[in-house]
Amino acid sequence: MKSQYHQKAGRKVLIVTAALGLGITCSSAALAQTSSVEPTPSQSEWSLGVGAVTQQKVYRGIDRDNYVLPLATYENKWVSLGIPKADFKLYSGESLSLRLRARYDGDGYDPDDSSFLTGMDKRKSSIWVGGALLWKNDIANVSAEVLTDSMGNSKGTRAGIQVDRRFGFGSFGLTPRVGVEWFDKKYVDYYYGVRASEATAARSAYQGDSTTAVDVGLRLDYSPAARHTLFLDVSAKRFGSSIKDSPIVEKATQTTVGLGYLYRF
Repeated sequence: MKSQYHQKAGRKVLIVTAALGLGITCSSAALAQTSSVEPTPSQSEWSLGVGAVTQQKVYRGIDRDNYVLPLATYENKWVSLGIPKADFKLYSGESLSLRLRARYDGDGYDPDDSSFLTGMDKRKSSIWVGGALLWKNDIANVSAEVLTDSMGNSKGTRAGIQVDRRFGFGSFGLTPRVGVEWFDKKYVDYYYGVRASEATAARSAYQGDSTTAVDVGLRLDYSPAARHTLFLDVSAKRFGSSIKDSPIVEKATQTTVGLGYLYRF
């Protein structure tokens, strides 16, 4: 029982780490306050802080996750490291960056996360690897990625694009964002499907198909002094019908709220 408890707690911490990733990454980028998306070859930037997050996933009967965790980022001309991703920069210009990316994503569940999931096999989280493109222009920041499951849990592929822009008001900043993510059939079937061996009278067998999700978010950052930044990040991700129609899904929208502090060295 103790081992099972620690496994569940450890997995949930990783889920929260991944959920915070977008807000942390955006907040770190806002600290730079430069006209270039990349540090110069002689520059490196790193930061430390602490964050708290609350997230409600879409599975039936699953409880909201609430956690506090440390934050850390590091970036130079060649790498960008943080929670929950690591980038190696193949090409870096003033407005364009092409990268190899590895990103942990806390998708999945344990059967004991919800009474409705009892009898299901565990769905494991994975590290996703692939390519990413970042483009900063006068209108907005655009980022795109195509990733595949490097651990072979779902054997799936996912791709996404996001647009964001920061509006500064003295010590405050406001960054709205919108993104679209595509998931292939293998991903959806693994994380939201129900195998014949898992079907019950209350949970019919289900095979997922490829689908998309729309993610909208808003981040507020505040710098009370040089190198210090506080941020609040809220987001909602609405999944497409292939996920929404799964018998183990209760609602179509996943919500996340993150609050944190970062100190840039």
